[in-house]
Amino acid sequence: MNAVGSGTQTIVLVLFTALVTITLLICVMAGPERDDLTNFYTGYRSLTPVKNGLAIAGDYISAATVLSTTGIIALAGYDGYVLAVSTALSLVLLMFLLAEPLRNAGRFTMGDVLVRTLPGRDRAVRVAASVVTLAATMPFLVVQLSGAGSLLTFILDIPHGEGARTACIVIVGSLMIIYAALGGMRGTALLQMIKIVILLGTSVVVAALVLRRFDWNPQDVLRAAQHGSGTGPAFLQQGLQLGTSAVDRLDFIGLQITVVLGVACLPHITMRLYSAQDVPAVRRSMSWAVGTVTTFCLLVIIVGTGAAALVGSRSITAVDPHGRTALLMLSQVLGGAPDSAGVTMLYSAVAGMVFITLLSSVAGMTLAAASSLAHDLFAHAVRRGQEEPQTEMTVAAWTSVAVGTVAIALSTLVQDWDVGVLTTLAVCVGASAVAPALTYSLFWKGFTRTGLLASLYGGAACAVVLMVFSKAVSGTPSAVFPNADFHWFPMQSTGLVSIPFGYLAGWLGSRLDHRRRAADSSRSRQLYEQGEARLLAAAE
Repeated sequence: MNAVGSGTQTIVLVLFTALVTITLLICVMAGPERDDLTNFYTGYRSLTPVKNGLAIAGDYISAATVLSTTGIIALAGYDGYVLAVSTALSLVLLMFLLAEPLRNAGRFTMGDVLVRTLPGRDRAVRVAASVVTLAATMPFLVVQLSGAGSLLTFILDIPHGEGARTACIVIVGSLMIIYAALGGMRGTALLQMIKIVILLGTSVVVAALVLRRFDWNPQDVLRAAQHGSGTGPAFLQQGLQLGTSAVDRLDFIGLQITVVLGVACLPHITMRLYSAQDVPAVRRSMSWAVGTVTTFCLLVIIVGTGAAALVGSRSITAVDPHGRTALLMLSQVLGGAPDSAGVTMLYSAVAGMVFITLLSSVAGMTLAAASSLAHDLFAHAVRRGQEEPQTEMTVAAWTSVAVGTVAIALSTLVQDWDVGVLTTLAVCVGASAVAPALTYSLFWKGFTRTGLLASLYGGAACAVVLMVFSKAVSGTPSAVFPNADFHWFPMQSTGLVSIPFGYLAGWLGSRLDHRRRAADSSRSRQLYEQGEARLLAAAE
């Protein structure tokens, strides 16, 4: 694939500068007052359902979803199609099962939802909520920041030296800190809306150009993709990503279950629901979010298939074995002759879309992690809810700096590693710890403090331990440490084991609590029953 010309590089740099300038200005103007917690955490719930739905969709579609899913489709065909469908189904599950109860039960963070039925508003649960929030968001931040170095050097055609990649990581990380600290919920929501409009518009253009190349015939696209992938009919069969053995098929099923349960339960996604005005607004917001994400997933399927057909798996893997540059390489092919005006315009548009997607994704995750640390850990677990709003706001801003700094440091340390497994880990934590804790807390009146802590810590610990000793980390050529072999878990996703473990831990912990602390368990049940009408039906 030919490198971009100097003229294209200049246009891309100008576009990046314009995007940063405009979005920073918007974040500063929309940012909250220094002592207004409600504005910082929820934006006064002033967003209309359309705007809030687009913001939810923007948070939901990360840079990993855009680039990695496109690459998986281009290289693995059917497996990538199923992953894209599972991604859309996860948001549908959130819409029908958790969205309204979360809006009714929550205030600012996941910790507010979990402690509402606990006598004394237990501090240990606040701490656990913060720990699990970090466990679910930090891996995502590291993946996207470490990938930002390689992606931006590829986009700008800069020599892939460690110094250049580190500089890109620091620049993107610094911007994400500023967005989260200054913008709050409303500022980052506006950033997500800009991102989703650019993302959908660019994806529609690229998908239309792919179909136009094949006279708008999807069957011709599929036939060319089978040929370009070098796998023939296997491109449309399960197995190219994880394998075809019995264990590999179970691993594939477990991965899809994990995606469906885990992605929509990640803290930076559920946090957006608390900013809806009321229950009808939640329903309309989720309708817009589901429609937007479903549309995008259909476009990703077309774009990924087009990359296999027009670029070819051999060219894609020569640049990145995981296919994360497939979309950028496809834009160069679709634009026309090298260094032509068409290539310059299309490549610049796609590059700008990738850049704003990176910025907005990491900003939303940083805000979620910082909010949990400031609100759950500092304001309630440490200060017992007696802290002044201005102090909590200051802590939230500095916590954004701390979270961002740690993420930048970790990303620079692992930038030469294949850290894609951290994305799987984050989703596994969401499915194994957050999903059991939320579903039990919202729908089971017998759920107790011990059961809640067992779900959060047990599910997260099970996912982390199994992932460390899985073949995704060692024992295979594609592992993080290909030259080492300490794996004993035969799968690359932990969901088939860690998800049942998280639910079982919550159930067993609650049953033990009923026997040991009958009074506290009875009080928790009473608190649940008192708020059940509002939780499930928004009744006062």
